[in-house]
Amino acid sequence: MGFAQPDQIALRTVQAGVKKANLPLSAQLPLGFAAGAFISLGFLLAIRVSAGLPPEWEGFRSFLGAAVFPLGLILCLVAGGELLTGNMMALPFACMAGKASFRRVAANWLVITLSNFAGAIFVAYVFGHLAGMMEHGPYLAYMTGLTHAKLEEPFLTAMISGIGCNWLVSLAVWIAYGSDDGAGLVAGVWFPVMAFVALGFQHVVANMFLIPAAIFAGEATWREFAANFVPVFIGNAVGGCLFVAGIYHVAYKRKLQEKGEG
Repeated sequence: MGFAQPDQIALRTVQAGVKKANLPLSAQLPLGFAAGAFISLGFLLAIRVSAGLPPEWEGFRSFLGAAVFPLGLILCLVAGGELLTGNMMALPFACMAGKASFRRVAANWLVITLSNFAGAIFVAYVFGHLAGMMEHGPYLAYMTGLTHAKLEEPFLTAMISGIGCNWLVSLAVWIAYGSDDGAGLVAGVWFPVMAFVALGFQHVVANMFLIPAAIFAGEATWREFAANFVPVFIGNAVGGCLFVAGIYHVAYKRKLQEKGEG
């Protein structure tokens, strides 16, 4: 497995952010839809493999779900997808380096938020509701429990949970940019993503799948979804922008300037 040095990863991240900032709308929309669907399929898989385990296996059940959830981000990075949480790190990093405008960053976030939501809703409705993959037996009970645990968190708690989530997810993307081979990318992505799921942190795109799936099953409301979306979105943005892009920009600003990228 080959990995770039951290200062080299910083350079690659600037380049990735610039590429994302200049991606045409005709590419952003399908890639955003795909990413939302990929994250949702990973979450669906996590629920299906872990819901049937007995309650006394709670620790192992949580770990098993967390172990398969990273499929979604791996698909985004290998097969191709524009994921909001990763873009909350890469585009601000390019913006801090003076290589992308704030307007382009904001426009990208808006388009990718909407297209991620479309992909997540598609999986929640078609597979979760129409195919009934989460609306009977232990799957419904497990999905409902996860949903209400997220919805019942106060605003500040949900926001802090969002920060922790995207600190880890953005680190996974950062590591992926530093990988020189497929095995290294998968291994680098798996550990941070597994950790955020096992810790119960909130991911805005994953919630775009989970909470609507519960809504389609009659277990939640769109008003509750909106109330959860705001703090988790803010937390994810802070986690990616400040705790990854911000920290590494300060650390490697001089290196980037030497290479003409900062």
